[in-house]
Amino acid sequence: MIFPIFFTFSLLLSSSLASVQDFCVANYKAPEGPAGYSCKKPAKVTVDDFVYSGLGIPGNTTNIIKAAVTPAFAAQFPGVNGLGISLARLDLAVGGVIPFHTHPGASEVLLVAQGTIIAGFVSSANTVYLKTLKKGDIMVFPQGLLHFQVNGDKTPALAFVSFSSPSPGLQILDFALFQNDLPTELIAQTTFLDAAQIKKLKGVLGGTN
Repeated sequence: MIFPIFFTFSLLLSSSLASVQDFCVANYKAPEGPAGYSCKKPAKVTVDDFVYSGLGIPGNTTNIIKAAVTPAFAAQFPGVNGLGISLARLDLAVGGVIPFHTHPGASEVLLVAQGTIIAGFVSSANTVYLKTLKKGDIMVFPQGLLHFQVNGDKTPALAFVSFSSPSPGLQILDFALFQNDLPTELIAQTTFLDAAQIKKLKGVLGGTN
């Protein structure tokens, strides 16, 4: 009997503490911890902390993937710190691609604002969910699953993505394999790729060994 009462009291106390502060604007002068940035003192918070204009500027797509991601995460947008949300802008030039990647800390929702984007993800059962998205379409990518986006037309594409975390994290599969000093022999053993192809990809992406 005592435990249920204690558990209920703990929940009420937690809820009460969670609602003590309206927000936790990121304090960039303090170190970032596992739970995010420390809170700026309310007296130093201004309306500008809750406004971010960076997503109105096209990203630079003159790179190997012909794509650009402009984030509005807690590191760029202090007002989203602690709120469990963030956004980003995705620019895809003709032929542009966001390679297979994951966000370890968040699910993602993509909204196509311009052009056509081929998008998909792979479940833990290795089932592929693939769709060609047009302007106004949205698609959700569950947390932690490998997914990708490709420009599916002959014109530039633009999308906006939202995340269920102010710091969703990012790991691009190709870069994880070929943009470091992981020995070619080990990559070949663990991926079944040809060593010559691995060395070629390492050369393109800046890896060694």
